[in-house]
Amino acid sequence: MRNNGVSMEVTSSAHERLAERLVKIIVRLNAGERLSPKELAQEFKTHPRTIQRDFERLEITELPIIRDEETKRFYLNPITMGNYGVRDIVNFAQLSGVQKLYPKLNVPFLRDLLDKGKPPIYSAKGYAFEDASVYADHFKKLNEAIQQKKQIQFFYKDLLRHVKPYRIIHHHGSWYLAAVEQEELKTYRLARMNSISSPKAVVYFEHDPVILERLENENDIWLGTEKIEVILTVQPDVATYFTQRALLPEQQIIKNLEDGGLLISSQITHYHQILPLVRYWIPHVKIVNPIELQDALEVGLKSYLES
Repeated sequence: MRNNGVSMEVTSSAHERLAERLVKIIVRLNAGERLSPKELAQEFKTHPRTIQRDFERLEITELPIIRDEETKRFYLNPITMGNYGVRDIVNFAQLSGVQKLYPKLNVPFLRDLLDKGKPPIYSAKGYAFEDASVYADHFKKLNEAIQQKKQIQFFYKDLLRHVKPYRIIHHHGSWYLAAVEQEELKTYRLARMNSISSPKAVVYFEHDPVILERLENENDIWLGTEKIEVILTVQPDVATYFTQRALLPEQQIIKNLEDGGLLISSQITHYHQILPLVRYWIPHVKIVNPIELQDALEVGLKSYLES
């Protein structure tokens, strides 16, 4: 959404205060509490089904959570209880993509965040992403295949794919599988994958350290090896948004212009990484180089307006 050229936060009540809920649930499980989704829903002022999905997300991360069938309460396996500390919470926050949401995640900050005796100070809103609980079976099969280093097959865009799975990646609200198909590293959106299984003749493989390094260092789902530099100008009235945080892939500020605008660069592996972002910021952002990319943007917009 847009308001006078300034981006507005996209709100999603279904995921309101997600970061706080997950961290609080982990801490209370680790303390030995047996938690009721109904009671938590009342506490967090949300629907019990939302809390149920929270527990499903935590189960996907392999926390040893047990559900008492009689009381319908969730609790942590007593063998592991008390073994999760601040470092584990930080790791979970990093995996969930919310680590940088807060200024810091250390003992004093977490104490203030989780202290029920104090008035609420922090609130996380505006998270919009797909409901991962519907892919529970996908996560289970992919987790097993990645750990056991065995090839899998599935239908994707109506084609049967045979791949070597490497990692499950969350990116901008959606989940993807990074896998090697015919010696090429690709990503597949979980929402479009169907009938995941192992071939009749099970094939095992060894992880390529070069691919593992690429996955560790790449911050996007576009996993091409060749980078393209895109140079853009940003008008003064929106420059602050680009100086406060990187809004473009591998964004670097080249120059602060005299009028208060910016000259910035972005490193991409595919045009689709940047064209939707530039469209969003029109008319405040323009591609300077490569010229053909700006031309492609203008042709697309003209075609849209004429349709």
